[in-house]
Amino acid sequence: MFKLLLLGLALLPAFAGAQEDSDWIEYRDAYRQMIWFEKYGKPKQFLQNHFRIRPRDKSVPTDGLRLTLNGKATHVALPLDALGRAVFPFSKAAYDDNAELTVNRKAGQLKSGAWVSIVTRPDGVYAAADLRTACDQLLAYLRYSGEAAGKSCAGVQFSYPKNDASQVQFHAAGGAVTMLAAKEGPAFSGDVVATFRVFVYRFAALPEAGQIVTSSTPLAIAALLE
Repeated sequence: MFKLLLLGLALLPAFAGAQEDSDWIEYRDAYRQMIWFEKYGKPKQFLQNHFRIRPRDKSVPTDGLRLTLNGKATHVALPLDALGRAVFPFSKAAYDDNAELTVNRKAGQLKSGAWVSIVTRPDGVYAAADLRTACDQLLAYLRYSGEAAGKSCAGVQFSYPKNDASQVQFHAAGGAVTMLAAKEGPAFSGDVVATFRVFVYRFAALPEAGQIVTSSTPLAIAALLE
């Protein structure tokens, strides 16, 4: 059976508990994780990097989860998307101040780190060649980071909320249309929350030339590395 490898590089430092109802990580530690992608010099135009928080156990509630950057002169709420990802603020002031990234959960309930994924398109149209390139770019980055040895790109996966009615189709260059089947699963391999509606596009199962067309923007696009 094929095993999905995460479309994303997850560096997972342990949180240090500051209070009974909160958890935190040093901004400098997070900065050192996030800067890897910024300094990466190979092609990455189809990739994006977030700071991500995710539960260690599926019993940990994520509703109302908040991430805040706190320092002597800094107090900024960092919005999280449905998958716990935030745009990381590269701030010299926060670094010099040794600020903290605080979440409103007890210590040990969450894990955090840099998370690289494939960029979504607002028009919902993805050239098959671009998705292959995106997968290759992610694989190259993972190898640069010491991950994914012996793996190759098998496809990509589109994830939506559980009750979303969106559809994903493959449009071949000759005009034939193939509907991709939806199933329930995690947005990324290794996640404990596995209640998303996902569509798997395997490169070998469909013609090389064509487009993937989505009826709405997915929460995430993950790579299948096997």
